[in-house]
Amino acid sequence: MVSHMFRLETEVDRARRDLLHRRLKDTNTAASPVLRALRGTPGERETPLHVWASDANGDLAGGLVGHTWTAWLHVTYLWVDARHRGAGLGSRLLTEAERLAAGRACTASRVETWDFQAPDFYRKHGYEVVCVIPDYPPGITEYTLTKRLG
Repeated sequence: MVSHMFRLETEVDRARRDLLHRRLKDTNTAASPVLRALRGTPGERETPLHVWASDANGDLAGGLVGHTWTAWLHVTYLWVDARHRGAGLGSRLLTEAERLAAGRACTASRVETWDFQAPDFYRKHGYEVVCVIPDYPPGITEYTLTKRLG
């Protein structure tokens, strides 16, 4: 008979986090033919994708931080300095990231944004809302948007 006595701990433990991540990845790979087929291929790894814009003084004017995984671009952060907003820089950053992702065989892109940030910006660039989470955090709505890349 197996004992069901467990001790729960709450401290941050990077070694156990990494072990848990590996075990979850192994479980997911075993359960999914798609993930099994990716095992050991370049598409299996998350590969960073960064696009930076500097102004005439060499200062950071904006940037996009994301990664590619399987056939997807995930836009994690997109920011443009207030002094450079309205000049198309955000569009240039996003377009360049999508171009680079397509060069990595990505066929789609995803992003999360809040209602006060940029859902309309992404819609203007062909993204469609696939998820809406009200009150995340309280008083704010989070959107997940996706786009098929040409």
